[in-house]
Amino acid sequence: MNITRRSILKAAACMPISALAWPNSAIAQIQIGQATLTTASDGHLILPRGFVFDAMPQENLAEVLSDFSLGAEQLEPECNLTLYQDGTRTVLFDAGSGPDFMPTAGTIQNSLSAMGIAPEDITHLVFTHAHPDHIWGTLDDFGDPLFANASHMMGRAEWDYWWDPQTVDTIGTARQTFAVGAKNRMSVLQDRFEFFEDGQEILPGIQAVSSPGHTPGHMSFEIRQGTQAVLVTGDAIGNHHVAFRRPMWPSGSDQDAKLAIATRQRLFDRIMTDDLAIAGFHLPNGGMGRVDVIGDGYEFVQDPT
Repeated sequence: MNITRRSILKAAACMPISALAWPNSAIAQIQIGQATLTTASDGHLILPRGFVFDAMPQENLAEVLSDFSLGAEQLEPECNLTLYQDGTRTVLFDAGSGPDFMPTAGTIQNSLSAMGIAPEDITHLVFTHAHPDHIWGTLDDFGDPLFANASHMMGRAEWDYWWDPQTVDTIGTARQTFAVGAKNRMSVLQDRFEFFEDGQEILPGIQAVSSPGHTPGHMSFEIRQGTQAVLVTGDAIGNHHVAFRRPMWPSGSDQDAKLAIATRQRLFDRIMTDDLAIAGFHLPNGGMGRVDVIGDGYEFVQDPT
């Protein structure tokens, strides 16, 4: 296997975090007890800057963004799926975009293949939420389940929201295709789904953490073995710039901006209090790292080598 890029993310000595790049995949990895947590690339999105930034205080935005190298016209956030392996279970958090959302995304099969993993090796498919870049990758080119051997797991509140026939009419024009796409895939897969609630240990060592706002039933997950723990945040902390530096600012990417703000602040409190590493779906270089306090906000910490 040819390594083309390497970086080491800042971490406690007991839980080293490393980031590697294989062809067609951006991978970061944490050893947590006897288990391994890895992120695998599903490509990246292309978003107009206004989709995220228009809802924010414009008079202060440029100052916050000055520390970051972002595109002048568009944003290109990574899509990083988290893979948990403990020798018994191979758990994939979210399914990626599949071929029908954006041409720059939908590469998870290539990334898993580069790691020697086939879709049928996944034992559990756990969803943070049902936006297109998280659930549209559940079906193959023939409309059949891609992860054929996996138990599919979703928070009950998130399932109920997208299953509701009223959602397509109330979600807003810009997101109507999100609702149609989610419902179509859930209809095909409904017999495979198991549901859980906030605080439930959905699998040994994996606890559901309610984190609504980005979507009504968004879930994060704390993965813990002994004193070592990682929080899989999904899109509850949706980027490495404003979401960290100004978690109290609204983001246009969230369906309920006010609720999402409260969720971000609560998650950051938990991360700092419990000294958690994090795995974020749209964070850079594989999405794994730690959080430091900087000024009146936070910083996503990675140490390239």
